[in-house]
Amino acid sequence: MPSSGQAVTIVLNEAEKLHMLHPGQVIAYTGPSGGRSDRFMDVKGMYRKRNLIRADFTGSCRFIASLPPGFNLMPIPISGGSDLLYDFRHLFYYTDGIKMQTRLLQFKNMLITRDAIKVKFSGEGEIGILTKGAVVEMKLHPTEPLYVDARSLLAYPENAQLKLSVYGNHLASQHMHYQWQMTGNGSVLIQSGHDSGELEKHLQGDGLFKRVLREVIPFGGIFIK
Repeated sequence: MPSSGQAVTIVLNEAEKLHMLHPGQVIAYTGPSGGRSDRFMDVKGMYRKRNLIRADFTGSCRFIASLPPGFNLMPIPISGGSDLLYDFRHLFYYTDGIKMQTRLLQFKNMLITRDAIKVKFSGEGEIGILTKGAVVEMKLHPTEPLYVDARSLLAYPENAQLKLSVYGNHLASQHMHYQWQMTGNGSVLIQSGHDSGELEKHLQGDGLFKRVLREVIPFGGIFIK
């Protein structure tokens, strides 16, 4: 993961309007002074984004926004209706003409993922989603399950069937993060940026003997560094 963030440039034409949900990330702006208008979010927006204010930009203008370390920005065009559900926390901006509908997760899934609400987009325009690492698209099957690390799932179809699970033998299931077991139609988006740091330790020369001891000795992962 890089130690410093990236910057993205967003350009608006005369008739375009964009709603920026993290105005504090804007580090440079060029255009009419009145091209930016900040306003308080509604209560739902404040709760979901842990933020009070959004910035509305109206073209013709251009601004540069900084991204948190390790994050990329993925622009996604929306036309008509999209059946994908996203985590509202990942939403960086959306253009005028985009509509949002919320979907509530099952209570048992909320407790484990600490996530209560997903959002579905429709209308005409574009959304900007913050992602970690590369984004991969994978097809779902109606009956054959796809297992996805719960931390890596970026978006999935509303019709998909999900349940929290693990897979493999006993040792495998003990040493993996919760997985979404998914079936259905359509595709899911997976982000690759979640890393436990284990591979990096191995590449830096962490010996096999130490790794074995961490696995076989109770609390070995705590006492053996």
